[in-house]
Amino acid sequence: MTAPQELQLNYRHAFHAGNFADVVKHVALALCLDRLNAKEAPYRYIDTHAGIGLYDFEGEEAGRSPEWKDGVGRIWEAERGAPDLVRASLAPWLNVIRRLNSGGVQHYPGSPVLAAEMMRKDDALRLCELHPPSAELLRQAMGRDKRVKIEERDGFDALAAYLPPPERRGLVLIDPPFEAGTSERKQDFDWMLKAAARAVKRWPLGTYVFWRPIKDVEAVEAFDSELASMLIEEGGVAAEKLLVADLWVKAIGPGPLGGAGIVIVNPPYGVAEHMRAAMPWLCNLMKQGEGAGWRVETPAEI
Repeated sequence: MTAPQELQLNYRHAFHAGNFADVVKHVALALCLDRLNAKEAPYRYIDTHAGIGLYDFEGEEAGRSPEWKDGVGRIWEAERGAPDLVRASLAPWLNVIRRLNSGGVQHYPGSPVLAAEMMRKDDALRLCELHPPSAELLRQAMGRDKRVKIEERDGFDALAAYLPPPERRGLVLIDPPFEAGTSERKQDFDWMLKAAARAVKRWPLGTYVFWRPIKDVEAVEAFDSELASMLIEEGGVAAEKLLVADLWVKAIGPGPLGGAGIVIVNPPYGVAEHMRAAMPWLCNLMKQGEGAGWRVETPAEI
């Protein structure tokens, strides 16, 4: 089940860092980590496709494709005027960004840095990044953090070896690149389904966050349906323990990515309510055209 290395080599998330798709993923991730922090027992964060960890909006890639200006950039400017419930929902994520920036937004935390900034001294991080130059940048971003172990390998293959974690608490982020053509994107959906089946069998009580782009609505619906059926019927996961959170900033169609979202397995208490509070405001703020929308629901509600 090894992912082709060229998919990783072709992908440069620095062009997209901080865009609306990152916002949805990272707001949800930060809320999950915040709730895990509510208990004293240590936990583990596992990232199957870690990227470089930290992004510089004054760098070449972000300068050539400043998608962040329509994502985190809009939120940075407008958040203080948001309703209290929205501000509370965004706070775990935005507090990390504030710590990394003394003025405007220049440095943006990818998922590994976001997690490391939120986690405690006895927690642990396991990060996979297959692309060697990206793995080196990830090492630089994480520094000499004794909580962190970085492996230069395919995260899909590595995942089973990490589970169950010794702490018996934690979160797994499965966020493949989805950057190549239609057949390769389908392969990423297939790999996520296989990874989910193996992972939940080994660790059914873990929290899992699956990110997926919404370019082909039928493909996303098929993935969500297969994932839910597999987890509910074969994994014994209750339908209310699955949460879908999607945002589309314009009508879904050809061209640049217009929608993205996550599926969370075993979301911590309160995460769904916070996402429901934040998503209408985020959608209205980040919309780029007609047909924008959002949803936060479980299979039990569909």
